[in-house]
Amino acid sequence: MSDLPVLDAEDQRVLGSLLEKQTTVPASYPLTANALRTACNQTSNREPVVEYDQGTVERIARSLKERELVRTVWAGAGQRTLKYHQTLDERLGLEPDERALLTVLLLRGAQSPGELRTRAERLHAFADRGDVEACLRKMAARPEPLVRELERRPGQHDRRWIHLLGPVPEQAAPVAAETVDRDVVIADGPDARDARVRSAYDAVATAYADQLLDELDGLPFETWLLDRVLAHAGGRPVVEVGSGPGHVTAYLAAGGADATGIDLSPEMVAEARRRFPDGNFEVGDLRRLGRPLTSSGWAAVLGWYSLIHLAAAELPNAVAALVRPLDPGGWLVLALHAGTEVRHRDELFGHEVNLDFVLHDPAFVVGVVEAAGLVDIEWYLRGPIPARQETTQRLYVVARTTS
Repeated sequence: MSDLPVLDAEDQRVLGSLLEKQTTVPASYPLTANALRTACNQTSNREPVVEYDQGTVERIARSLKERELVRTVWAGAGQRTLKYHQTLDERLGLEPDERALLTVLLLRGAQSPGELRTRAERLHAFADRGDVEACLRKMAARPEPLVRELERRPGQHDRRWIHLLGPVPEQAAPVAAETVDRDVVIADGPDARDARVRSAYDAVATAYADQLLDELDGLPFETWLLDRVLAHAGGRPVVEVGSGPGHVTAYLAAGGADATGIDLSPEMVAEARRRFPDGNFEVGDLRRLGRPLTSSGWAAVLGWYSLIHLAAAELPNAVAALVRPLDPGGWLVLALHAGTEVRHRDELFGHEVNLDFVLHDPAFVVGVVEAAGLVDIEWYLRGPIPARQETTQRLYVVARTTS
């Protein structure tokens, strides 16, 4: 007879949420009943999204406690607050890498190794896809296997894995689901990718500026968002990372912000200085963003289409790097292409390039921002504007640091 616990969908959501939050927010773990309900009903990094009420969460937690899969503790002033702590990892004897993969499988159902690596990034740093596959095979080779590889279905480019602790909802692995390896852009390493990006934008800098310098004139949503940044900053320092030919930074400066533009491409920076001689533009890497010279931190950091060449696995560290130099209450503003593919270009503005554009999943991006500790997260998805020859949806995310 198997000693593995059999978990229904509600059990899986509660235990998966406890496992996740134990790693991502250790300062507030174990979780109160209210915090556990919020974790279960989270709209990012969850499939399917649920709406449990407080009574449901407490009922599930009591049932898990009776099965010795959850432990309750009393905390707070006078030890009056009941909190919940999962013991599934102890019961199963999980290693850190196994724990991370099982957590994501409990929360999101059947997934490919590439998806698992990306979605487990906050829980455990897997070196590459092969590292994930090795861990999955280790879990499958246990005397009582924890996971199983599924057969590839029509329309799928990769085989998915499921956990064996209970039924996995069918909708978690739709027939026509298509997986995307967003880490393929760093198959030969981040440095090689950076070199391709720098070379491409150096080559197209003048043509890029000629084409896009006045693009904000036809983008009312984007100017509305930038005007909100201006109202928030109130003349304090703001920085645009990946500033290109400088038109967005110049818009912020014209609106009264102490604006700086930073770009990886020296030719783009030279072009921005030529087009906007009164502006402040520097060569720099968004992953090593420092604080402004005139203040303790930035009032706002804008990643305006500057994360579009990064692999999904790189986003958590990149976002964390943008958040670190923000002032308390400072804003992070991101603009990205949204979608389920990686697009390659070998020509851009009449120049030969070798450039990959990563279309990111909105829920994943919002989850990364949330994991970076930001609050009051807003996100907007704008459809393509045919008159501008746009072919992708545009994702905009706004969030702030705690005061």
